[in-house]
Amino acid sequence: MDKFDGMRHEDFPILSESVHGRKLVYLDNAATTQKPQVVLDAIAEAYSKWNANVHRGVHHLSQVATQKHEEARKKVAGLIHAQSEEEIIFTKGTTDSINMLAYSFGEAMVHEGDEIIVTQLEHHSNIVPWQMLCERKKAVLRVIPLREDLSLDIEAFKGLLSEKTRLVSVAQVSNVLGIINPIEEIIRLAHEQNIPVCVDGAQSVPHLTVDVQQLDCDFLVFSAHKMYGPTGLGVLYGKKEWLDQLPPAEGGGEMIEHVSFEQTTYNVLPYKFEAGTPNYVGSYAFGKAIDYLQEIGLEHIASHEHSLSQYLEQQLAQIPNVRVYAEGAPKAGAVSFNVYRADGSLIHPFDVGVLLDRQGVAVRTGHHCAEPLIDHLQVPGTVRASVAMYSTEADIDAFIAALKKAIMMLE
Repeated sequence: MDKFDGMRHEDFPILSESVHGRKLVYLDNAATTQKPQVVLDAIAEAYSKWNANVHRGVHHLSQVATQKHEEARKKVAGLIHAQSEEEIIFTKGTTDSINMLAYSFGEAMVHEGDEIIVTQLEHHSNIVPWQMLCERKKAVLRVIPLREDLSLDIEAFKGLLSEKTRLVSVAQVSNVLGIINPIEEIIRLAHEQNIPVCVDGAQSVPHLTVDVQQLDCDFLVFSAHKMYGPTGLGVLYGKKEWLDQLPPAEGGGEMIEHVSFEQTTYNVLPYKFEAGTPNYVGSYAFGKAIDYLQEIGLEHIASHEHSLSQYLEQQLAQIPNVRVYAEGAPKAGAVSFNVYRADGSLIHPFDVGVLLDRQGVAVRTGHHCAEPLIDHLQVPGTVRASVAMYSTEADIDAFIAALKKAIMMLE
């Protein structure tokens, strides 16, 4: 196999589709990944073979569904090297995971005048829930600024840490720039002052080997749909010693031990945080996605994607008047850029994206749910191309050819 050949390309039915009469070139993987046949089959199997609500059911179908749901939890724990599956909470997605943590952690640990630290690179999902917490608790949101090369200013971060800091929440990989942040150093510096750290792994878990015990992060959040699993399923990992201290964020069925009008007591971990019917079909399908990735080899996939990302950036850098953001920095999956005319004026990324789409190439344009970062770049948005395990050198070549044609039309 050539090092740039997409892995198991034939396993993804949608990649055989055409768009506007052209073969689909899908480079919007940072938004969501396509699904292999094994995941599609798992969803169909669940609804056609053993669909039943999980937990507490004495009948056969319920017991089968429960077993498969809990087996998936064990697979997720193994994927990120959690100590136990009771540290794995299923949610609706990364956004839901952060909102759940912000509410629960905030209720127990944050008071007036306390501080939460995020970075200037964050997705809105790792900004707005903490803003809402700060408004509710009269706390303060602090922001780690960027250096000129768009890396995090770690010296500034050291200055933000104080006795008022209650939590640091930071993306391991920027969803806009693809930059890999120095998460190990951030965790070490925070832990030196006994401050917990939440890692937004939405863009890192799909592309890097993430070991929560080695990182020593206190919380980790990520989504299934960004790593070949279904939509509507996310994960909140938390160290048991933290989860034991936090109250549930939602109430209802499953998260209770006993209910009376006088008092309700809560279930054990992880169910304390899982109110209502869980997405047991999604968890089963995500478990199949994990099996699929581990069969191929996570390190093998990461190496393939790294080589392809480098090739993508190198090809972009050869086009006149294209600015690649954070060029040369260690990245995982995504590359952002803008195109300028000879007179220095910006070609709007939306226009670039539309013309690429007409040629069958799918990329993402806009602010990528990271307006503070885009404001810092002083542009209305960027064009973001992002690769996955099934991406190929031929995909990159087709994208570059389409981009050159679009630029000729827009100059």
